[in-house]
Amino acid sequence: MLHGMMRKTATIGFSAISLLAFSFSAQATNLIVNGSFESTTNGPGQFNTSTTTLTGWSSSGYNFVFASGGADTTGANGEYGNVMLWGPNDGSNNGLPASSPDGGNFIAADGAFEIGAITQTVSGLTVGDTYTLSFYWAGAQQTAHDGATTEQWKVTLGGVEQDTPILDNANHGFTGWQLQTFDFTANSTSELLSFLAVGTPNGVPPFSLLDGVSLNADTSGAQSTPEPGSVVLILGGLMVGLGARRLQKRVRSK
Repeated sequence: MLHGMMRKTATIGFSAISLLAFSFSAQATNLIVNGSFESTTNGPGQFNTSTTTLTGWSSSGYNFVFASGGADTTGANGEYGNVMLWGPNDGSNNGLPASSPDGGNFIAADGAFEIGAITQTVSGLTVGDTYTLSFYWAGAQQTAHDGATTEQWKVTLGGVEQDTPILDNANHGFTGWQLQTFDFTANSTSELLSFLAVGTPNGVPPFSLLDGVSLNADTSGAQSTPEPGSVVLILGGLMVGLGARRLQKRVRSK
């Protein structure tokens, strides 16, 4: 019975250590506000017009918020009328899904007409630290237009630009969603994040899609520093586990 109690005590101590260690590795915080574009006013529409805004974001171009399932059905209203994308529900069996892998709303930005960036000021950065930016993106086309297109995002953080690959998109096509990651080094505690859609040709038109934006500190080469209270818990768990092991050895030696 005594052996069983000691084993349980040791197991509890070392389990506590494992759980706390796991919690440190999972402490990465997304510094992006509303990176899934779910917090809006007045639902889908041309972004940053008098009706549709996105919490945390600004827009200066012909950029739209689409609701899940709406890109090839109800579309989104803008200053020049309703905009829809080619998809299974409006005449093109191109595989356009209801939403991105992130789910819910997503951004669609015209890369060849009145182009303008989608921006957010990111705070809480540490100068000299590396941060990993990740997002889902794809290439699509506006309905009622014909011809092959290309789509791309130019992404800038703190004045440093990195570009996605250029996607070639067939007539009435959709490229499929893909995950993109970039690493940036912070030069200031607060920096401007910018997404600029670029596409060809003018008038078709090409749309670059965006969703699931996150920015996290890159901890691949460093250990997270635990909180003082967590250190006490770890040491306590370690002492319990080691104490139980020593007692078990003494009992066995008698």
